[in-house]
Amino acid sequence: MILLKNGKLVSSEEIVKKDVLINEETGKIEKISNNIKEKSNYKINDISGKYLFAGFIDAHTHFDLSVANTTTIDDFYSGTKAAIRGGTTTIIDYASQYKNETLKEALNNWKKKASKGTFCDYSFHMSISDISKNQLEECKKMIREGITSFKLYMTYDVALNDKDLFLALCAIYDEGGIAGIHCENAGIIEAFKMAIGQDKNDLKLPYCHMISRPPEVEAEALNRVMYMAKILDAPIIAVHTTCRESLDEIRRMREKGVLVYVETCPQYLTFDTDMFNIRNQNFDEISKYICAPPIREKEDVEALWDAIKDGEIDTIATDHCAFTLEQKRMGKEDYRKIPGGMNLVEYRAEIIYDEGVHKKNIDLQTMSELLSENPADIYGLSDRKGYIEEGYDADLVVFNTHKKRKLSVKTQISKSDYCAYEGRVVNGIVEDVYLRGKEVVKDTKVLDEPQGTFIKRKKTYFFND
Repeated sequence: MILLKNGKLVSSEEIVKKDVLINEETGKIEKISNNIKEKSNYKINDISGKYLFAGFIDAHTHFDLSVANTTTIDDFYSGTKAAIRGGTTTIIDYASQYKNETLKEALNNWKKKASKGTFCDYSFHMSISDISKNQLEECKKMIREGITSFKLYMTYDVALNDKDLFLALCAIYDEGGIAGIHCENAGIIEAFKMAIGQDKNDLKLPYCHMISRPPEVEAEALNRVMYMAKILDAPIIAVHTTCRESLDEIRRMREKGVLVYVETCPQYLTFDTDMFNIRNQNFDEISKYICAPPIREKEDVEALWDAIKDGEIDTIATDHCAFTLEQKRMGKEDYRKIPGGMNLVEYRAEIIYDEGVHKKNIDLQTMSELLSENPADIYGLSDRKGYIEEGYDADLVVFNTHKKRKLSVKTQISKSDYCAYEGRVVNGIVEDVYLRGKEVVKDTKVLDEPQGTFIKRKKTYFFND
């Protein structure tokens, strides 16, 4: 048994000082109480003055993904090791359906990737790019087998047209699953790319990536899919929401009764377009921050924080999609070839605490809701994860708000050769992490070998009411 003494347990409802007894054999929380008596066979960890969170859940990662003529630098081994260091005890990765693959083949491919070892528990969303009748039947079968969420794209070469998007939503909703949508208008983006491409010099400016994807293309696509959801009375998830325009559309459609869950990411809460100073186009520096949707204006950053304070955003995930600078340089002559994505899974909790709690007065209860409880509810994990409750998995994060650390590529675990937050000093650190009763991070150091396991998920709580 492991006894965590004198910690301040954080939930969306309260912060309360309690002891927590962990059963190492079952991997569950055995008991939560005031002043649990110590026994000679207990391993004692006195966490006085520190906060105890339920293990964080990152429901948006891309490990070992082949995209943009390359493959993300972090596989499941390095990616989940970075995740567990940052307090993330469960990830949900996007299993992508490559050309000519069935959904079953795609899922088996992703399971094989993860079988090489994961440091945290994991599940998958199934990305759908082909919605033939057989594929939709496979989709329904997957929901019954514990893959209860899906990713649908409205841009890239895997985009679904409106008819196929609607049919996919029908099939997913009919079986009790839920879809997360990448909302950007593909046609408008392509039109911008064609216009920019007429000047070869413009193609060398990574800044043009942002110009080709203005906030309106996100808001328009989001509006369109929310109307589809309204017709079906289906819940959807707006993933990586970035801007005021999208938030306005969400508010309007929520008033019409549409159930739309909203995800945003650390990059949209901490970076803005000032880094894309058009008069100082340092390719390597700019390309580090190329992602889709792109980084927005300062006003959008503040709008997202205001929405968090008002309870309008449900989760903060990372969209971790890591590359090296050499991979980014594939687009040095043509910004359209820059692989989009950032390495963030390692830093999410500490950045959200430092930027949100420490600087913007977001409370710790909200942090727990955004990083643990809400993703557990939405993604069908709330019967065992996301909460500090007796009988739940002993996935726990000891967070020390009295310590600081400097973020740097020199100390990061991700295999990317740069740190998006290089040199930033964060107030508050993830100190210790427990995964199903095993201490896997001690004093910020990852211990032992991979302990992660596949998690079969239930339907979202929306369907369980």
